[in-house]
Amino acid sequence: MGKRRNETMNRAVFLDRDGVLNPPVIREGKPYPPQTLEEFQVYPEAPEACALLRQKGFLLVVVTNQPDVGRGTQSLEVVEAMHERLRQAIRLDRIEVCTAPDDAAPDARRRKPAPGMVLDAAAALQIDLARSYLIGDRWRDIECGHAAGCTTFFIERSYTEELRRPPHHYVTDLLEAANLILSLEPLESSSQITQSA
Repeated sequence: MGKRRNETMNRAVFLDRDGVLNPPVIREGKPYPPQTLEEFQVYPEAPEACALLRQKGFLLVVVTNQPDVGRGTQSLEVVEAMHERLRQAIRLDRIEVCTAPDDAAPDARRRKPAPGMVLDAAAALQIDLARSYLIGDRWRDIECGHAAGCTTFFIERSYTEELRRPPHHYVTDLLEAANLILSLEPLESSSQITQSA
C-alpha cells in the first residue's frame, strides 16, 4: 500500500544511537551504552550511510534512550560529549535524548518504545512521519517506529532478546538500511514510497 504523500513537509530517517551509529557494549548477550568517551566509537559505515540519506533530502534525527543518566550511573556531561563526537563524524539535524530511568518516570512518553521523541522531533522539524523511516537494533526501537507511523528497519545484532513484532525490513547494518531506503525512493523526493511487509 502506497504511503500518502505530503510534499510540503520534510522526510526524515530516525536513528537509534547504540547499535546503529556506534557499537554498544555487550554483556551476556545484551547491549549497553558505552560508559566513557574513550569507549564511544562511530561505526565505520555510519558516516557514508548518513551522507547518502542526506543527499536524498532526508533529515537525520537521533532518538536515544539513556536511562543510566536518570539512574545516576552516567553523567549527562559524558553523554553530551559523546554526542559532540557523533556530530563531528556525522551531520545530524537533531538529537533527542530520553533520560527516564523506567517506563513509570514523568517523561516516560519520550522513552522508547513510546514514540514521544519521534513525535517531538516531527513537530519541531515539520516531518511527515508517514514518509519517514526509523532504524534500530532493539525491540523498543521497532515498537517506537510502528507507534509513530514510520517504516521500520531492524539491524540484526544477534542479541539475546526478541522482537515484540516484526519490522518492515531486516538489515545487517546502517549502510544496508540506507541503500534499501534509497531503492524505495526511485524518483527522488517526488516518488511515492511503497512499503513492503
